[in-house]
Amino acid sequence: MTIAIKYAASFVEDGHVGGHEAGATLVRRLMRVFPGAKLVGGRARHAEGFDVVPLEYLDPADTVVINMDVVDSIAVWRTLSASGSDPKVMNFVWWNTSQFTHEVQRAALALSCALFPTFANSERTATEIKEIVSALTVPTLAEKAQISWVNLGIRLEHVQPREEPTVPIVLYPAIYLSDRKQPQLFLDVVERVHRRTPINVEMRLHESHLISEKAMWLSRKDWAWVGPLTATREDYYHHLARTTAFLATAVEESYGLEYVEAMVAGAVGVFPDRPWARALLPQGYPFLYSDAAGAEALLYRAVTDTAACRAELDQLAGGDFVGWLRQRHDDDEFEKAIADKVHDWFGAV
Repeated sequence: MTIAIKYAASFVEDGHVGGHEAGATLVRRLMRVFPGAKLVGGRARHAEGFDVVPLEYLDPADTVVINMDVVDSIAVWRTLSASGSDPKVMNFVWWNTSQFTHEVQRAALALSCALFPTFANSERTATEIKEIVSALTVPTLAEKAQISWVNLGIRLEHVQPREEPTVPIVLYPAIYLSDRKQPQLFLDVVERVHRRTPINVEMRLHESHLISEKAMWLSRKDWAWVGPLTATREDYYHHLARTTAFLATAVEESYGLEYVEAMVAGAVGVFPDRPWARALLPQGYPFLYSDAAGAEALLYRAVTDTAACRAELDQLAGGDFVGWLRQRHDDDEFEKAIADKVHDWFGAV
């Protein structure tokens, strides 16, 4: 059985899957999990270690399509079923379901997840999918829905030893300045904290957001650095090893990979008191805020009394907060779980 990965935003650059955003990273991870996997694309060609194949060229009798563009799984099935075979399609929900606000989008998502086996990137996402399927499809479909999940996790071998900076570094823990991330709240809070104590702020953004008004505003501050994403994962983790704290401001997250990566690297995370944040953290996590004033107070403490904050987190987690995170967010578990589910749902791969 062959695996084919479908992600509409994927592109091949110098023979490799290009891009630093979460989707591209996940495509590369899936290719590691399933050696020999193909990438669904518009033009057939060979790349470094994999083939790019148009959807209609796939053999549905011998291919499992892992579809990261979940709402079009029915269209994928129709294309592949033209040969007379029964296509094998699996959904991979790796994003926040709240991005689909139109009733047509949500109904399409519900129907897709009711009809095809669905793997989610976290328990929270899986629960949301089950709720959507139950609410927007008929009971006979909802009852048969196959939905599984595991935390995405991070590659722990990338984590580098701490290098404490002279001036505390505060990270904007996202690559986009979309409304869901509430970047203005981040900017307001870090500016107020900077008035009280020296900090440096770092913001690494996708190129499409580098010239936004908010990015340009922050880049004019002599205590801030705004630039493109790091070229390699090694560089990315090198910067994280020097990060003192980050301020999360997102309204919703499906998982929160960037936050886990930063905390495992030793950064103190300040989070909004929202369900998505609590799902990542141990019960009683002390750095949750409910308003801008609370965010300012917690971030100020994180950059002025960092050692005490880390000690408090260690005590909360039974002696080792980073160890607690490592046990629950190891990508080895993700890789095993998704491979096992593909086997359970479709047989030998």
